[in-house]
Amino acid sequence: MSDSKIIIALDYPASDAALALTKQLDPQRCRLKIGKELFTSSGPDIVETLVKQGFDVFLDLKYHDIPNTVAKACAAAADLGVWMMNVHALGGGAMMSAAREAIGTQDDRPLLIAVTLLTSMDQTTFDQIGLHGSITDTVLRLAKLVDDSGLDGVVCSAQEAPQLRRQRGNDFQLITPGIRPDNSVQGDQHRTMTPPEAIAAGSHYLVIGRPITNAKNPMAALDAIEQSLL
Repeated sequence: MSDSKIIIALDYPASDAALALTKQLDPQRCRLKIGKELFTSSGPDIVETLVKQGFDVFLDLKYHDIPNTVAKACAAAADLGVWMMNVHALGGGAMMSAAREAIGTQDDRPLLIAVTLLTSMDQTTFDQIGLHGSITDTVLRLAKLVDDSGLDGVVCSAQEAPQLRRQRGNDFQLITPGIRPDNSVQGDQHRTMTPPEAIAAGSHYLVIGRPITNAKNPMAALDAIEQSLL
């Protein structure tokens, strides 16, 4: 298993492009995230292929359904050998507890984390969907529910990491998308930080996509990010 803090997002439409990238990567120096687009086009086969190649795979499907359905989906994901998977915290405590029970108690079970609010969400979107208060207060409230439900941590913005670290402790895993190295394009993420800023804020793992996957030399881009964390 890798000890890298960097999770590379394989945001590709098909497995050919994803596998072309992973051939250039060292599984000891990064982990991989498979999201909805790639999983929908390529199915469980792409997960099993990358696991066999030695990569730790974060299956980012954000399960959000009735407890029984989510529990069965999480059990199926665990059978694929994934390192980590996630659900939506807005599904509620019963759903998250059922998911946690479904993956068992073995030491080698996958990490189970929850999405609080998407890092693409700004205050305008937050207000549009009828939520009240502030983004930060909602994230902190949902994180407590995640912790109380027995999950391992949350996907969150690095901007919320310091408060989450203080409130939930060091063992509560913080996985942060919206990570952009200096001089990179922000894209559709609103709440972003650089890799060193995110680690200093308390993030355990950094999800980074286009700054690596769009680079002419992905390993060189990965190396530059690693060097920035030293």
